[in-house]
Amino acid sequence: MKILQTALPGVVVIEPQVFGDARGFFYESYNEAKYREAGIERRFVQSNVSRSARGVLRGLHYQWPNPQGKLVSVLEGEVYDVAVDIRRGSPTFGRWAGAMLTADNHRHFWIPEGFAHGFCVLSEFATFTYQCTALYDREGDASLRWNDADIGIDWPVSAPLLSDKDTRAPFLKDVPAERLPVYAP
Repeated sequence: MKILQTALPGVVVIEPQVFGDARGFFYESYNEAKYREAGIERRFVQSNVSRSARGVLRGLHYQWPNPQGKLVSVLEGEVYDVAVDIRRGSPTFGRWAGAMLTADNHRHFWIPEGFAHGFCVLSEFATFTYQCTALYDREGDASLRWNDADIGIDWPVSAPLLSDKDTRAPFLKDVPAERLPVYAP
């Protein structure tokens, strides 16, 4: 497995070793010992799968005060996935990193606790899977505006299909400080 660093410390792309031939392929999608060696020492307590059509953008989502770390990947199709550092006091506050995740490249994207997360679908459909380090907390559920100019994400879609929640999400500068995670070096 290869770990590819992003512009955000702690946010990484993971490329598993894929073994394939004319019959198909095999790869380890998670190996606790290898992830620990790579510095990802988390316990996953919830697993989710979503399927979305081309043009759907989900995010930017986060939970506070019970944050979730997310290990995400694509089983079918292709998405552009994004993490945004929203930890108050972080030297990379408001910055983002993105990765192409496809069924063909088998990549995983690790988004630690304290980051907002979103993705947009570029294929006809995409089946997206994510392992979470904390259970979903409806009371702590929050989101940021997908096209916040202060964050400046270079999304590969200009008019995405959004949920009502994501359409109404606030800009990062409008979120009260107590509703954001705190950076802990």
